[in-house]
Amino acid sequence: MTTAQLRRHGPSKPRRQTMNKVPQVTAVFWVIKVLTTGMGETASDFLAHVMDPMIAVALGALGLLISLAVQFRLDRYVAWVYWTTVVMVSVFGTMAADVLHVGLGVPYTEATPVFVVALAVIFGAWYATERTLSVHSINTRRREAFYWATVLATFALGTAAGDLTATDFGLGYLASGFVFTALIALPALAHARLGRGAVAAFWSAYVLTRPLGASFADWMAVSPARGGLDLGLGPVTLGWTLVILALVTHLATTRHDTKP
Repeated sequence: MTTAQLRRHGPSKPRRQTMNKVPQVTAVFWVIKVLTTGMGETASDFLAHVMDPMIAVALGALGLLISLAVQFRLDRYVAWVYWTTVVMVSVFGTMAADVLHVGLGVPYTEATPVFVVALAVIFGAWYATERTLSVHSINTRRREAFYWATVLATFALGTAAGDLTATDFGLGYLASGFVFTALIALPALAHARLGRGAVAAFWSAYVLTRPLGASFADWMAVSPARGGLDLGLGPVTLGWTLVILALVTHLATTRHDTKP
């Protein structure tokens, strides 16, 4: 699932376009993506604990809207803006799944299929309109809108799926993390060994990064009674944020994620 492989599966570029608005798919891309999922999970829970949950959701929505507005105004990929937007999607995506479960009382066994259907609808509309789901053709505003809608849906789905396995299925956060670690290898193997499409492999792995990162972050943060290390929501959020900042600084400096 490298950049070169994904590009080969994309269609020719449209006549009127900007530069591609997403980074090259590298190992660092996947590491940061997993880190943002865990950081978004614990940050969302931390905010809900230190302030009124409705205020936390409102702040999360505002942060997401601001970051998306800045992202859409640019005509090229900028590492700081892009990854800030991913972080805000992670935080708000977690909140959306939690509102559905905690606020509205929808069990994870029902919420997870709802988000699966939502993601399928977005994929269907995107492909019907653009005839591609390649992340190397995000060079128009409409494609970028489909892209970020997909990203938001994957975060909400991953949050619900991760909590489903950890709590409803009784696996606990650590075991769930190992399960999703194994599962995320399957799309790459399917592509490498069975010749499955790179685009399908990419999005399958992208969805799985959310429960993978969130499961390990929760395991680090929660109490031993819940099977965790009891490091606390705040410290785990801060620790993962610092690693994200270091990696994004590296990308912004070296620009390795913008090279073909």
